[in-house]
Amino acid sequence: MYAVIKTGGKQYKVSEGETLKIEKLAAEVGGAVAFDDVLLVADGDDIKVGTPLVEGGKVNATVVSHGRGKKVMIIKFKRRKHYRKQAGHRQAYTEVQITGISA
Repeated sequence: MYAVIKTGGKQYKVSEGETLKIEKLAAEVGGAVAFDDVLLVADGDDIKVGTPLVEGGKVNATVVSHGRGKKVMIIKFKRRKHYRKQAGHRQAYTEVQITGISA
C-alpha cells in the first residue's frame, strides 16, 4: 500500500515504515504528524485518485529528527567588472517515519 501526499510545496510517494526528509515542520521529536493532503491511495489493484484530494484520506507519521541539509553555494560573478559575491544556504528539514495510511 502506498500514497502520494503533498507537503511543503512538494509531492512524495510514501509507504508504511518508510522514512523521508520533508520541509521543516513545527512539531517536536517523537510527536505525531498527520498529513491530510492525500492525492492518491493505492492498495494493490484498488487505486483511489483524488480530485484534487482523496476524500477521507490520511497519512500518519512520527517525527524522527530535525536537521539542516548540505550547504549549497551561491556564486555571482561578472568577468572584467571586479564583481564577485559568494553565499551559502542550508535548508532545514524534518525527518519523519510513516506509521499508517488510511483511505
